[in-house]
Amino acid sequence: MRTSEPPMDVYQEALRYLETQHVPVAVEAETEALEEDVFQEEAVSCLLSPLLPESLDFPDTPTLCSPKEMLERRLVVLKGILETEEVYLRELETLLMPMKALRASAGTSQPVLSGRQVQTVFYQVPEIRDMHQSFYSGLKARLTEPGGPKQDGEMNYTGFNLVVGDLFLKMVNQFGLYGGFIGNYEEAVKVVRKCTHSDPRFRTLAQSMMSSNGSSKTRTTYTFEALLYKPLDRVTKTTLVMHDLLKTTPEEHGDYAVLQEALRLSRSFLSGVNESSQCKREVMLSHGMRRKLMRDGFVVDVSEGERSLRHLFLYTDLLLCTRTKHATRGKQEQYRFCWYLPLAGLKRRWVADQERSPDAHLRLHAIRTKMHLLCQQLRQHANRSRGLAFAARSRKKLEQTELTLLTHSPVYTLELHSPSGKSHTLLLSSLYELEEWREVIDKLTKDDIETVPPDLLTLTSACVKLRMTQQPPLHSTHAEDEKSLCGTLSVAVHSACGLQQPASLYVCVEVDGYEFYDKQAQTHSSVHSLNPHWDQELCFQVDGAQDLRVLCVSQSDGQDDTVLGKASLKLDSKALNQRWRRRTLHLGQVEVTLSLKYCPHPLELSSAAAQQQPVFCVPIETLSQHEGVLVPHVVRCCVEEVERRGMDEVGIYRVSGTTSDIGTLKDAFNSNLREAVTRLRSADVNVVSGVLKLYFRELPEPLLPTKMFHSLAGTLEIQDMNLRLVSMLSLLQSCPEPNRHTFLYLLHHLQRVSKMQDVNRMSLMNLATVFGPSLLRHPVVGLGHDGPTMDISREVVVQVQVVFYYLQCNNLPEAQTSLPHDTDAEDETTHA
Repeated sequence: MRTSEPPMDVYQEALRYLETQHVPVAVEAETEALEEDVFQEEAVSCLLSPLLPESLDFPDTPTLCSPKEMLERRLVVLKGILETEEVYLRELETLLMPMKALRASAGTSQPVLSGRQVQTVFYQVPEIRDMHQSFYSGLKARLTEPGGPKQDGEMNYTGFNLVVGDLFLKMVNQFGLYGGFIGNYEEAVKVVRKCTHSDPRFRTLAQSMMSSNGSSKTRTTYTFEALLYKPLDRVTKTTLVMHDLLKTTPEEHGDYAVLQEALRLSRSFLSGVNESSQCKREVMLSHGMRRKLMRDGFVVDVSEGERSLRHLFLYTDLLLCTRTKHATRGKQEQYRFCWYLPLAGLKRRWVADQERSPDAHLRLHAIRTKMHLLCQQLRQHANRSRGLAFAARSRKKLEQTELTLLTHSPVYTLELHSPSGKSHTLLLSSLYELEEWREVIDKLTKDDIETVPPDLLTLTSACVKLRMTQQPPLHSTHAEDEKSLCGTLSVAVHSACGLQQPASLYVCVEVDGYEFYDKQAQTHSSVHSLNPHWDQELCFQVDGAQDLRVLCVSQSDGQDDTVLGKASLKLDSKALNQRWRRRTLHLGQVEVTLSLKYCPHPLELSSAAAQQQPVFCVPIETLSQHEGVLVPHVVRCCVEEVERRGMDEVGIYRVSGTTSDIGTLKDAFNSNLREAVTRLRSADVNVVSGVLKLYFRELPEPLLPTKMFHSLAGTLEIQDMNLRLVSMLSLLQSCPEPNRHTFLYLLHHLQRVSKMQDVNRMSLMNLATVFGPSLLRHPVVGLGHDGPTMDISREVVVQVQVVFYYLQCNNLPEAQTSLPHDTDAEDETTHA
């Protein structure tokens, strides 16, 4: 069996290169051995190797003869890292090659591996591959930019322009993926060995996996188990190459402080690999379970009205809340205990979102404005060789400002109540993240877990080694990605299907990137239906967005909202454009259809917090264009609500609702569509019908434009009923699209109401009498309309008769409620 050449020792290669160039180098004593693997390759038990913390204390950075020589050596190191990353990516691709086929086989009558076994064997491998692919692409792009190696092979000595530290820091911040892989490694190897013994099909696959050797035509043969070991080997070598890179980076270089932090985090992770196994075995719980860290992350803890950013750790039997004590010179970062709650008997309640006060809106706007200015300053200085100290200060300020925003922006509430009477309130800025926490906690609390009183000092001290999340989710710590979005992202949410029983649903959409604007939006809640539809367009002003998250939520009166499913999509500026692209998402049992389009442009902050455009007293064409529909949401929502619970209401549309309640709903529609629809669901049905009538009555220009009044009045003189209807429908075609489709939508609704006239006592004539004066008006002489005047009584007769004859038409065209979302590609389907 042939094996691939081991990745070169980048430090020794750098020395050899400098020697060939006759560059004197002060060579330090060899670093203590770090080459031992995280797992012994031949160990049957797959236990952790003895990587003691002492072995991770590297010597100080040596001083070379000149910055020019250091930068030359640094470039060699970076080229070596790029080469070894390419080899590693080929190995991961080889490991993942059979995953799709094995997963497909799992659903057959004779599977090679079961679905659970496939999940175990490949656990976290695709995510690790994606992480390294992103790092490799970023590093390769930097090395080919000005400041990197020239095409003729010569070195460019303006290496101060070559900044890569952010790429390493971004990668190290995702090392939690390796933590999951390491925790699962022993079980994955057991599955591979067992199936290699028992299934000849898998044995053939596992003993002859082929990988190409880059540009060479030769191929390397691996065993499945050897490929599974590669990530364990790589995570150690990554720390080594960062050490080599730091030694070749001058202290005044913009990368130096960032690489120091990345190296510190990487060393902390490797130290934790050894100690985590022992920490997790300290306490045995019921049913032979051990206390293990299941999830950790940053949340906002609310106590006596004050918000504090905290690091939350979820173990198999308890929640532990800690605060970070930042590292000082020569010392490691530590955690301090805040509180803990046993999972046994823990009651949980989450609130979908809370309205921010006007003061909170102003505070957020001030923070976002400051963050936007700092970000602009950093980008302006990005291509300048001078001002590195200024850039470092600006980046530090940007991170601090983003931390402040992270503390004050969350609106999703998770309330925790223990049987002992202790309660805590946590805030999260993402419903997607909140649902991930809820899912893990619910899974753990399904079993009766005995809570063993923890040694809080030991458990809190171990958090720095066990943690999978190294830093708060700050976008400013991430490298700029050319595929990320900057501009306007529009998401049109169309409909959902797949429900087992009728439900009222809404869709929540979230984006990542800088939070200069709100990164989350929701549709209004649908009426109870098996096939809810919204046709609602949500717009995001994004900067650095790379991921889109979609959740489908069920809403019930008097009960907490329930997330039915969620999915995450990768955003790529090269794949999206200003034409709509339709997507179908499978979110558990629910299938949601939506469309995406993207318009790139620089972001500019408004002088004040953006407010929703009013709905009432606005021309229907203006409102429809703003909402991206043909029938305004206020019309559709009121009609749907009347049809849900008002069709058998005696005198519906004739009986008026309470004026104050109608005014309250009108104000709600003018300020917050989602809140208005939520109130609509519980309002008196005559108030709902009153809101619809008020909307049409307050249109600046009636739904049937005034210029059509005399033409429509003339059709009433036509004696032949069929010819009259043909003429009226022909006139209707001359209306602007929003007017025509909204009128048709209303007519179809009123026809359905009249079919229940034996119960509701509302005939077509009654309905025409109610709506006619609101839908059609005589032109006002002197306001641009010159024509014959008309007596008010005659005007009312025309208004009622026109609407009545339209209602009598049995072949009305169907109304189109939303604009057509023409796509430039076939419909794509994504499974959660």
